[in-house]
Amino acid sequence: MAYSHRPFAYRTPPGVTAPEPRHAVVIVGAGPVGLALALELAGQGVPSVVLDDNDVVSVGSRAICWSKRSLEILDRLGLGAACLAKGVTWTVGRTFHREAEVWRFDLQPEAGDKMPAFVNLQQYYVEEYLAERALAEARIDLRFRNRVVAVGTQADHVRLGVETPDGPYALEARWLVACDGARSSVRGMLGLDFAGELFEDRFLIADIEMKAAFPAERRFWFEPPFHPGQSALLHKQPDDLWRIDLQLGRDADPEAERRPERVIPRIERLVGHSDFRLDWVSVYSFQCRRLARFVHGPVIFAGDAAHVVSPFGARGGNGGLQDVDALGWRLAAVVQGRAGAGLLDAYDRERQVAADENILHATRATRFMTPAPGAERRFRDAVLALAAQAPFARGLVNSGRLSTPCVYPLPGAPDDARLPAASRPGAVAPDAPQGAGWLLERLGGDMVLLGVGCAPPAVPGLRGVAAEINDVVRARYLGAAPRALLLLRPDQVVAARWVAAAPGDVAAAAAAVWEGRA
Repeated sequence: MAYSHRPFAYRTPPGVTAPEPRHAVVIVGAGPVGLALALELAGQGVPSVVLDDNDVVSVGSRAICWSKRSLEILDRLGLGAACLAKGVTWTVGRTFHREAEVWRFDLQPEAGDKMPAFVNLQQYYVEEYLAERALAEARIDLRFRNRVVAVGTQADHVRLGVETPDGPYALEARWLVACDGARSSVRGMLGLDFAGELFEDRFLIADIEMKAAFPAERRFWFEPPFHPGQSALLHKQPDDLWRIDLQLGRDADPEAERRPERVIPRIERLVGHSDFRLDWVSVYSFQCRRLARFVHGPVIFAGDAAHVVSPFGARGGNGGLQDVDALGWRLAAVVQGRAGAGLLDAYDRERQVAADENILHATRATRFMTPAPGAERRFRDAVLALAAQAPFARGLVNSGRLSTPCVYPLPGAPDDARLPAASRPGAVAPDAPQGAGWLLERLGGDMVLLGVGCAPPAVPGLRGVAAEINDVVRARYLGAAPRALLLLRPDQVVAARWVAAAPGDVAAAAAAVWEGRA
């Protein structure tokens, strides 16, 4: 592979030689979700132990499309600049039917955000950056080659059995967070299963290394001449790597299709030459499923351990980081005694809504790409035939509705309809330029009262921030209103907003957040 996998150092855990005290938080899985959660908790002052059965980052590029919201989260963890520097920024997507372009979009036509719409960066780089930062953080005990083999739950804690190269040991935690992926061993040991839909079509995913003049944009083909009757996807990555996805159909033999003698001719037909090197290949089918609940007493599920979707739309890795965004500050508040355990019910509720939204979009895209015989197939073919000539049909072409953050339903949250929809309760606060910096850099980590066009009043327990007014701030936060006050949660989500409010009204809305009602 182009990427050099360097093993992380294994250290004998203290539990092998003597019993360990009960830990506040144990995280299983050192992928992007588990590591980001550990860093988020550390930033809130909460220590954690992270267990992973491996000692290298992921093999193969896996998740590559990181959305603006994910980049904002990574930036809050101190990794935004590294991801931007290494990654490939893109905003344009082009969709073709056979040889004709039928749909083109630009995801970020306006300025006003620190982060771009999407950056392509192989998952192993994101994991590397997160792991290096976690290893340097005193509040994170990152243990490689520690495999969880038993999980026993009590009302107020979890007991784990862990195997290491130096022998087994037991570990207790007040809270266990399972971030151990789609084949979660924690989920299996608790006897929990997903509900949802399995898709039978198989896809080939390959990374190839080549020098190419293709622009940094998403290209998707339905029924292209180089892959008749199926679909194909092309994305640019760093290091002269290109991601290729090829639909193979339901009857494809996974073992046969991943052999170089089958893969290379398919790729040659797509790129038009043989001047490339095969870096990584996998054949997969996918599913759109989730757990019924993400919180099971002292065990919490996040990322692919809680929900899985098809890859079209980049909703897997991005959805996992948004789980971290919703969970980290809540779990920290519970651990520190600033809120009751009921606050975690709000994580469960909100991320179920987000998972259902992701599953809905991913399922619709999958059915459009792999339609069943009959009505689905006739609809798909009619849309593609019309799209080349009729503008109204182009928006119906679905090769994956790309990941955006969920707007959480916050019934009863104070709101003023005179203010713009972009900053409504339940939405992530939109970014905006602020002098030499950015608004989101001033938000997050704690509860904030943001004043726009006014100074925020002093409210106990809230940090006041006054926004500098410019055209972007005015469009996203004020509209025609002369001023606004916004209550922002530690995850930068708007909890309430007013054109004007008394300190007591703001304090009541903040209390609703900590009680899990907003």
